[in-house]
Amino acid sequence: MNYRKASMDEIHQLIELRKKQLIDEGIEPYQNIDAELLSFFNHKMSDGSLIEWIVEDNEEIIATGAVMFYDFPPSYSNKSGKKAYITNMYTREDYRGQGIATRMLSILVDEARTAGISKIWLGASKLGRPVYKKFGFQDTDEWLELNLQPDNSSGS
Repeated sequence: MNYRKASMDEIHQLIELRKKQLIDEGIEPYQNIDAELLSFFNHKMSDGSLIEWIVEDNEEIIATGAVMFYDFPPSYSNKSGKKAYITNMYTREDYRGQGIATRMLSILVDEARTAGISKIWLGASKLGRPVYKKFGFQDTDEWLELNLQPDNSSGS
């Protein structure tokens, strides 16, 4: 198996893998998000704030994972303010249980370490949670989330 950074030429394959990942996590594909994913990958990969890795077997992409970089205000616990977020972790079902996700996670953590990052976070699916916990990620109470609904008012 070949582990390598994804290229801009592979964005359409990354879009398909992302959609498969979301469906595997139980998220219903009730709307088309292709244009938004295309814009996301183009922008984030171009500016270097997203580093996407892929795993190939016989020249076919069977797994992917990414690290995104964010700037936050510096704090006493994170002097640079830089943080990384692990995302897009997906392994094709017939390749799961072979340590691919663990090796991918190690590569992504090394990418963050090389970038001088001291804080990494992620959102774990039920499927991925054991991999992250075994790697050393811990549950925290640091984040709260608010879901905002689009304002559909017509202004009248």
